[in-house]
Amino acid sequence: QVQLVESGGGMVQAGGSLRLSCTASGRTFSYAMGWFRTESGKEREFVAAISQSAGTYYADSVKGRFTISRDNAKNMVYLQMNSLKPEDTADYYCAAGSTYYNYESWGQGTQVTVSS
Repeated sequence: QVQLVESGGGMVQAGGSLRLSCTASGRTFSYAMGWFRTESGKEREFVAAISQSAGTYYADSVKGRFTISRDNAKNMVYLQMNSLKPEDTADYYCAAGSTYYNYESWGQGTQVTVSS
């Protein structure tokens, strides 16, 4: 399994932007990578994914506002979040897996708070 560490969370006003980063201990090029989020009291929600061939997938709620990308040379995955809304407030988790719909490794999460 690959070890994942998220960073870049914080507090921002509605309409602002944040970029989350995920650092992997291993070679990310062999994994599909994803971002998920958990709001207080709710189930984990899929946010975005990027396949080994760099195909991207997004939840409808973030499409057009969030962009997932990867830098295999640096073993990094990013989530650029623009036009943030209060409902984007959550703990965000990076994940790695064999496919973009099946994940085996998870990070510890980074908190994002969007104020209105």
